[in-house]
Amino acid sequence: MARFVALVMLLTGLSCAERESVRVIKLAHGLPTSHPVHAAMEFFAERVGLRSGGKLRVDVHPAEQLGTERESLELLQLGAVGMTKVSASVLENFVPAYAVFSLPYLFRDEAHRQRVFHGEIGARLLRAGEKQGLRGLTYYDAGSRSFYSKTKPIESPADLVGLKIRTQESTLSMRTVRALGAAATPIAWGELYTALQQGVVDGAENNPPSFYLSGHYEVAKYYSLDEHTATPDVLLISRGLWDELSEEERAVITEAARASANLQLELWRKATQEALDAVRAAGVTIVTPDKTPFVEAVEEVYANYPELLELAREIRELE
Repeated sequence: MARFVALVMLLTGLSCAERESVRVIKLAHGLPTSHPVHAAMEFFAERVGLRSGGKLRVDVHPAEQLGTERESLELLQLGAVGMTKVSASVLENFVPAYAVFSLPYLFRDEAHRQRVFHGEIGARLLRAGEKQGLRGLTYYDAGSRSFYSKTKPIESPADLVGLKIRTQESTLSMRTVRALGAAATPIAWGELYTALQQGVVDGAENNPPSFYLSGHYEVAKYYSLDEHTATPDVLLISRGLWDELSEEERAVITEAARASANLQLELWRKATQEALDAVRAAGVTIVTPDKTPFVEAVEEVYANYPELLELAREIRELE
């Protein structure tokens, strides 16, 4: 706790000093610099600087330099950082409505989820955290999450029974994994490689670029494209900082965020294919199971979230 408080004081102090000439916005996130989402945020930072005529400067701090995703959200609420990028699965602990994106098999395909993210439903959710001091700017597509394991390919829910599977710090994600028969084990992303090596968990679930760039494919040699969830990343700005900005500055940031999301989607598609090719070449067995038994097994998860059912219905029925 003392370390966290000291970090808050340091970051706040730096922000005040730097704002005397140029408004400096610290953007914290947990991904490595090789990740396509990081590239999109670097593009965002550059565009904000250019479009604001140098009056705004976004400094991107990757790889958990300023803390985990949860810590970054807390720093955002305190005003110690101005922006962050987190998974909606972590954000749901602060803004419950985001949990809808963690519901299994919510989207029909990529085109459907893009219409949700960048349409009226997505915009409504971006505003849902304002009372918590968190204003969403845009979504970065994180593809579909699928299972990978050390011991065997996951071709049906029966193959998950008895396995310890790492999940994010999300109650809904844990319930989904349990519904499929595995033991859900929340572990910080930065600790997962070692946890896989040491047998703390038997596997995990994530999208292809994250599976590849994390090096987890070196330990887990089976990847099953069951695509059970498609939880996006969310780019957020502190509500306090947003209220301080002029209308012109808000417009610059909003436009840059949307442009970065468009770029990120292109980068993501390319990175996904490259990741699948790379792990296959490294000896990973990739299977594409019949999704029907997976879909049937997780239907019980929806019943635990009556407050999300109407929003889930609205998303599923969107054409």
